[in-house]
Amino acid sequence: MILFARIIAPVALAAALLAAPAAAQAQSALPQPPDDLPKAQRADPPNLDRLFEALKAAPDEGSAKAVENRIWAQWLVSRSDTANLLMSRVRIAIEAKDLDLAMKLLDVIIETRPDYTEAWNRRATLHYMRREVGPAVSDIRQVLAREPRHFGALSGLGMILEELGDDKRALEAFQRAVDVYPKLPRIPERIKDLTEKVRGRDI
Repeated sequence: MILFARIIAPVALAAALLAAPAAAQAQSALPQPPDDLPKAQRADPPNLDRLFEALKAAPDEGSAKAVENRIWAQWLVSRSDTANLLMSRVRIAIEAKDLDLAMKLLDVIIETRPDYTEAWNRRATLHYMRREVGPAVSDIRQVLAREPRHFGALSGLGMILEELGDDKRALEAFQRAVDVYPKLPRIPERIKDLTEKVRGRDI
């Protein structure tokens, strides 16, 4: 993808983050699914396509949120009972703040089920929480290679790039996210602010 072809190398990303203000480093982790998701059957791509159509056409934030939750529910269910069980244990480990265990579990899931997109997304979040920015971006690339419509990964990428001061590419990522999910919370405000910054620099 063009967006990723120009992303700063992981080593440079990590170095830039270390130089970033403490306030930026204290920001919350990348976007994740809410706790109260509806139950989903095994992944059903045609149904997911219909959900994305409904997400784009949602008339208000409430209806968009309902569709968003159904999409997350689909993403969280893999085609492997073992992967699903391990993912539930990942969530327990994260809640217990045992990030090392959560990372080991995700490594196992990805090694055995590399097609499970949400495992890559969760690992990207863990890397971000541990300030491992290069690996976080690498895993986001894997998410978007498998699901280009993943608004969580796109908005997460935008957050990382904005923290690193790469406003132009952060804006690109955020715009891609709202193209998929027009009523995505908070991101339109980030787009407005970044657009003003980028235009100001171009003048």
